[in-house]
Parts: sequence; C-alpha cells; structure tokens
Amino acid sequence: MSDTSATTSEGNNLQLILATGAFAVCFAVFGSVSAMMPILKKDLGLDPIQVSTALAIPVLLGSLGRIPLGMLTDRYGGRIIFSLVMAFSFISAMLMGFVETYWELVACGFFLGIALASFSVGVGFVSGWYPPQRQGYALGVYGAGNIGQSLAAFGSPVLAAALGFKWGFWTFGILLLGWMIFFVLKARNAPRRTPVKSFGEIIKPLKDSKSWLLSLYYFLTFGGFVAMAIYLPVFLTEMFKLTPGDAGARTAGFVVLATFMRPVGGILADKVGGRRILLWVFPITAAMAIFLACPSMITFTIGALGMAAAIGLGNGAVFKLVPEYFPNAVGAVTGLVGAAGGLGGFFPPLVLGTIRKSTGTFTLGFVLLGLFALLCLAVAYRSGTGPQGRLAAEGISA
Repeated sequence: MSDTSATTSEGNNLQLILATGAFAVCFAVFGSVSAMMPILKKDLGLDPIQVSTALAIPVLLGSLGRIPLGMLTDRYGGRIIFSLVMAFSFISAMLMGFVETYWELVACGFFLGIALASFSVGVGFVSGWYPPQRQGYALGVYGAGNIGQSLAAFGSPVLAAALGFKWGFWTFGILLLGWMIFFVLKARNAPRRTPVKSFGEIIKPLKDSKSWLLSLYYFLTFGGFVAMAIYLPVFLTEMFKLTPGDAGARTAGFVVLATFMRPVGGILADKVGGRRILLWVFPITAAMAIFLACPSMITFTIGALGMAAAIGLGNGAVFKLVPEYFPNAVGAVTGLVGAAGGLGGFFPPLVLGTIRKSTGTFTLGFVLLGLFALLCLAVAYRSGTGPQGRLAAEGISA
C-alpha cells in the first residue's frame, strides 16, 4: 500500500497535485446541485423549505462521512479510499441527470454528498508527504480544491442552457471519471512512519479538547464557505432578481476569492501561527455579516467578498493546526474537524429557509452568523490563556 521511496524535506508535489485535482473535481460534482438549484426550483415547483432541504441534504452525508473516511485513510491509505470515493461520486452525478421529482432530488443529492466528504481523505493523504514546517502550505494548496465549487457555479447553468439539463451534472461527472483513472495510475501513499493503528488508537485523539476547539472554528470558517457557496445563487436570484447565469458567475467569484485566500492562510499560519490568524478572521467575519444583512447590492457584495477573504484565511489557518497538534492522527482528526465544517454548511440553509418563510427576508440569518463569529472569537481568545493556551499561541502542540 505504501510507496517505499523516502520523502524529501520539501514533500511530493506530484501527489499534492493529484489530491488537489481530485478534491477540486469532487467539489465541482457536489457544487453542481446548488448551481442548478434555481433551475430545479422552477422545474420542480419547490417552495423555500424544499429548496433549503435539498441544498442541505448533500452536506449531511458530506459532513458525517468525513469521520469514517478519515479513519479509513489512516488505516488503509488515501490512494484506495480516494479512488473509491471518486467512483461513487461519479455514479451519483450520473443519477442526478435523471431527477424528475423532489424526492428523487433529495435521494440522489444525499448520495452525492460523498463527493464533499472526500476532503478528509485528501488531508490524510497529503500530510504524510510533507514535513511539519510545510504543512500549512501543503494543506492550504490542497484546500484550494474548493475552486471546484466555482467551476460548477459558473459552468453548470451554462452547460444546462447550451446542452440540456442533464449536462449540468454529467459534464463534471465525466471529468471526475477521467481524473479518477489518472489518480489510480499515478497516486502513491506516503511511507508510513508509525505502525498500523488499532481502531481504539485511531479514535483516541478525538477525545482531546483541542480537536473540538478546531471543530468549532471550522464549523464557522468552512461551514460559512459551504453555506454561502450553495445558497448564494438563491440569495441573488430571490433578493436581487438576477438570472441564474449572472448569479452563478457572482457565486463563482466568491468561491475563487475564498479558495485563493486558503493557501494564503496556510502560509501565514506557517509564519505567525494559526491561532493568531483566527483572532483576526472572526471579528472580520462578524463585520461582514452585518454588511450582508443590509438590503443593497453594494453592501451585500462588500459583505460577500469580505467574508470570502476572511473565511478563506480561516480555513487555511485551522488546517495548519490539525497536523501540528495531532501529527500521528491527521486522518481521524481531519474527519472530526471536517465533519464539523460540513455541518456548518448543513444547518444554515435549513435555518435560512425557515427564516425566509417566516419573515420574508434573510436578515436575521446574517445577524445570527455575526453573533456566532463573535462567540468563536471569545473562545479563541480564552483558549490563549493558561499553559495550554500559551502553547497554542506559540504554535506548539502539547
């Protein structure tokens, strides 16, 4: 299962490219659901609650699936697990092209969530190839696979308009199949530095309080990214009456900015520490939530782009801290933290749909987002007090 060649102090860029590409195409397959939602809403006659549920359901499997996939990656290596995830995601993408009823949409969307769950596989796969001082860089670059959401946001509506509804899903499914074949041929697992662990040893780090702190931070940063990315087409078409194509292009811009800032966050975290970056990210996120709550295209745009930059930095910073705190359990802890981030993308669409139906606006949802960002700031600041906090502030694992 493992490549027996020695790793260099610089890592392995080929394996990083393979994993980043796989995650990007998986994310595009996942993102095609939200990108196509304005069309699905019209064709299937969905109400706001149904739209929110259909958007949230794929995130559910994509969140909870990260925990077992991370553990399996620690146990069997990322090459076989990532390959299986891509194969399953390809099948689900093909089935999405045949959806004709709401319940078919929910069922197929649920299984498509496995594409989102791929994240924890790639983190365990990539981190094994890189030394501690380059983990922020490597995982930041890998996380830039979020760009797949942008490809779907822009491409799916265009493809559906030009080639027919099915191709809004099938194009990215076929692209995923091609990358899976390339991955199977070229991917190799990093040499193991420790013996294969038992199940009990794998889950032991999940009891550490630091893993739950990182989960809270990722619930906001990555959860905010997913929630905004999947709901922006709905915001823009309902609040500002944009066309699905225009809304998709603007959503793509949000995703590109957040994706670009993720490796920047990782690189900065390598230099100054992940916690220090987060102490800037949380108050900026809270401020941008207030801009989003203002019913003007100008303020909404400022809020969306500012939030994209902030949570992108936050995503990179959080995953600098995972291998730093848990160098021998990256897959398992990534599964937990990634699941928290995914759930951060699962609940907001449901809450937003309920708020929209009850009040007629999304304003209260943005206010709640700002308050949660301030809660994370308080927790992060508090975690910097006492012996454990001082270690975290200095970027040293206990």
